[in-house]
Amino acid sequence: MTKTLNDLTQDILAAAKRAGADSADAIAVDGTSINIEVRGGALEQAERSEGVDVGLRVFVGNRQACISSSDTRPEALDMIAERAVAMATVAPEDPYAGLADPDQLATDIDSRRLELFDPSEEPTPESLQDDACRAEAAALTVNGVEQVISASAGYGHRRVHFAATNGFSAGYERTDRGISVGALAGSGSGMERDYDFDGRIFQSDMRSAEDIGRTAGERAVEKLSPRRPKTGAYPILLDERISSSLIAHLLSAINGAAIARGSSWARDLKGKQIMPSGLFLIENPHRPRAAGSRLFDAEGLPTREHAIVENGILNDWILDLATARKLGLTSNAHAARGTSAPPSPSATNMALTQGEKSRADLIREMGTGLLVTGFIGSTINPNTGDYSRGASGFWVENGEITHPVNEVTIAGNLIDILMNITPANDARAHLSRVVPSLLVEGLTLAGD
Repeated sequence: MTKTLNDLTQDILAAAKRAGADSADAIAVDGTSINIEVRGGALEQAERSEGVDVGLRVFVGNRQACISSSDTRPEALDMIAERAVAMATVAPEDPYAGLADPDQLATDIDSRRLELFDPSEEPTPESLQDDACRAEAAALTVNGVEQVISASAGYGHRRVHFAATNGFSAGYERTDRGISVGALAGSGSGMERDYDFDGRIFQSDMRSAEDIGRTAGERAVEKLSPRRPKTGAYPILLDERISSSLIAHLLSAINGAAIARGSSWARDLKGKQIMPSGLFLIENPHRPRAAGSRLFDAEGLPTREHAIVENGILNDWILDLATARKLGLTSNAHAARGTSAPPSPSATNMALTQGEKSRADLIREMGTGLLVTGFIGSTINPNTGDYSRGASGFWVENGEITHPVNEVTIAGNLIDILMNITPANDARAHLSRVVPSLLVEGLTLAGD
């Protein structure tokens, strides 16, 4: 590509103005991804994709339209702009659509301090294959593992640039590196499976392939010979690797789009207590080497660290410009977008207050109940917060793990669940969602 992404976005914005747009914004993405899968120590599948995509949003009065393309030739940009303007002229009016005012825009736009890009050399397909093979081999060394159903390693590199006719222009560069293994233990109807995965921005931060493979195998073996407990109300401990799903449900409920539609169980909870006193849910979009970090959102507004939940009280919604305007509020810089759609609200890095006790301490204190290590499907009513999920894990009796459990359902209401959580101290600090294991009292468990 001879032009920079900044040049490309400026060219398509100029084409939009020539085509009759009153204002416009654009995003350009230059990406490369590699994924290698192995089976039985041999290469099974290799994929590589690369290319440039551009997205354009135009405004004609209060009407907007979006269009995307992977054709970045000058004549193609003119055609894209003309189509977008033609679409906007027949779109319904939206009084809340529009760009940010220039005085709202971020001025701190150098994202290098966030360390989103690993400058080391791109891994070769051979090195990725070696990672996947070593992970697979490590899983197979675990006694009881019959086969590895998946072993893969991947790498991604993206450059992203945003620009708008209000004067904003900024971008960032990021990398991703990952290894994943799925292991199968047992045989026939007694087979059990589990997995392990590690994904980082910097290759040097990755756990070893052997550790990932071995952990996947051990987890699968631990699940052999499960039993179903009696139906009843028990304390439930959500393991750290799946506890963040509870926070994800909350973030979905306080998303400005859901609040503006009135279709959220949290619509009346702003300013009210939703978690036990002493708990904070802190958003920090400026954490180095964290996947959700960003200095500015997709509408050019500056991001900041703040408490979504403060001392158990819900402080804020997740808002972009349009949803904030619908609600008569001010955007708190949560706009995210791809090339083919307008911005929508999305949260960045979140961290829930960690407790003083370990997961083992909470297991001892819970007496009789279920340690949940995996979920299967979900039924969540977005209007009421009624919650039901298939689960698997380990039964706890008299404060000790006794045997694996599967094919059970846990149920409750998210409003009640969040008010009755006790966090452990085992959250992984490198994740975008830093959430420890969570003990929840009194959930209904449907078993035998």
